[in-house]
Amino acid sequence: MRVMLAIDQWRAGDRYLAGLEGLVAQRALLVAEETYDELRRRLGGAFTVDELVALYESGTSWGLDLAARLVPEDPDAWDPRIVDAAFHRYLGQAQDWGGGRLKVRGDE
Repeated sequence: MRVMLAIDQWRAGDRYLAGLEGLVAQRALLVAEETYDELRRRLGGAFTVDELVALYESGTSWGLDLAARLVPEDPDAWDPRIVDAAFHRYLGQAQDWGGGRLKVRGDE
């Protein structure tokens, strides 16, 4: 259940990011891309959905700190939903995620 709640929150973040326009959108996309890169550094190449959720549950203040460093002049780009969007985008790299859903043993 906690996995689906996290994924729902990440999807909402992705929708929020997709709805932005102009300079705010550009800055928010920069934050999302850098957060994605940080997720890669923190989790490495091979990870599961559960590991991504565990990282999320351990706190995402590091993502907000990253946003404030990247675009200190634009607090709109520090919105936590942008970090959620990066998690959603990184979800696609999980070993046990495919076709927009969690794979169960035997789906391969």
